[in-house]
Amino acid sequence: MSSEQQPLEFDVVVIGAGPVGENVADRTHKAGLTVAIVEKHLVGGECSFYACSPSKALLRPIHATRASQRVQGSDGAHLDPQGVLDRRDSWINHLDDSGQVGWLDHVGITLLRGEGRLTGSKALEVDGREVRARHAVVLATGTTPAMPPIPGLREAKPWTNREATTTRRIPERLAVLGGGVVACELAQVFQALGSAVTVVEQAPGLLGRNEEFAGTAVEEALRRDGVDVRTGTKAEEVSRLGPTGEVTVHLEGGGTVVADELLVAVGRTPATHGLGLDSVGAELTEAGYVSVTERMEVEGLSDETPWLYAVGDVNGIALLTHMGKYQARACGDLIGARAAGHEPDAGKTTPWADDLGSPQVVFTDPEVAAAGLTEAQARERGLNIRVVDLPMDKASGSGLQAEGYQGQARIVVDEDAGVLVGATFVGQDVAELIHPATVAIVGKVPLTTLWHAVPSYPTMSEIWLRLLEEYGL
Repeated sequence: MSSEQQPLEFDVVVIGAGPVGENVADRTHKAGLTVAIVEKHLVGGECSFYACSPSKALLRPIHATRASQRVQGSDGAHLDPQGVLDRRDSWINHLDDSGQVGWLDHVGITLLRGEGRLTGSKALEVDGREVRARHAVVLATGTTPAMPPIPGLREAKPWTNREATTTRRIPERLAVLGGGVVACELAQVFQALGSAVTVVEQAPGLLGRNEEFAGTAVEEALRRDGVDVRTGTKAEEVSRLGPTGEVTVHLEGGGTVVADELLVAVGRTPATHGLGLDSVGAELTEAGYVSVTERMEVEGLSDETPWLYAVGDVNGIALLTHMGKYQARACGDLIGARAAGHEPDAGKTTPWADDLGSPQVVFTDPEVAAAGLTEAQARERGLNIRVVDLPMDKASGSGLQAEGYQGQARIVVDEDAGVLVGATFVGQDVAELIHPATVAIVGKVPLTTLWHAVPSYPTMSEIWLRLLEEYGL
């Protein structure tokens, strides 16, 4: 057998080189293991090139311009659409992943370009080349955009987040299917850049996973921007005139939406196709995600010793980059310890914070920042809760951020335990307020202790003091 035909062998093989795969590869490599990472497209993945980074790069100039216009004494600078697109391009390095590849080379992680497929215990193929892992294989393949079975939709060649976040052309008219985070953020982007935007959402409101007041605030803001928001409206058919002609969305009950481009943002689908999961007996959840234990071990394998893991969006636990990276760090440490011959402390290598409710920011204007459970989720768990609501202008710092500041804050308190289990902030620049809530929730900090964490005056963080005072402390 020639050297080119011999199997490649590493201690750990990671399939998927997005931020989650990079993190687990980095942690296992730091544990002294040889690591290969398999990627069929761009190293850096969806988040770096088509999702988090480009969408936030597009949104930030819009936020900054509007913030300037809301402060007396500022000149109210105008938005430069071309400058916005140029800034986006610099953030995604013009879809060039050489920087990320250079990092892999620098730290000593081997990149295998191609499509990885499991063939047996600790064995896989990458574009026909046999690869073996001595200790572990980690799945970090993420998700792909969901495409609902609407007649004519696929044939109309709609945009997904990939086309929308990388386009150099601003359509005169844009229709958006969906009412979640991607739909709301990109609807605001394209309206600000000059598109006439229509949002079609079959649910009764936007941002259905958040507190209802958050979705209402974002919907009202989009309408003020000039976005045509149609909630409680279902698309039943899509047609397009020729390969690049106008798109028509036919609505249930009659009526149409006509646009130059159609963005589909109705959720995500686990990227498990072609992974060869059936060859090792890996189990999938009802929704098609890879089923894992609390330590990210793939369920259903016959091997007594765990060797296959799944981290990030592909396991469906929390479809957020930061939570996937958190899982990856814990999983990487677990693999490293097991390779060294000992079972580590579960407190560090089990990502138990997933169950407490992941922190998330929706980068619309206004922003929505949330951590832990919503009121409805807490009640579904049977918790004895108390909800405290306050307008954000109760914090002195809000008036310094913007004239006539508008927003709302909510905390959800477990009355029996005396701790915070949820928090939501809506308003300009609230994203940085959510981490203290995450710390309080994960740390189960008693409210009587939290009261002694004094916020600086005059900052927006003073809302924490006002919420605790409203609670009765």
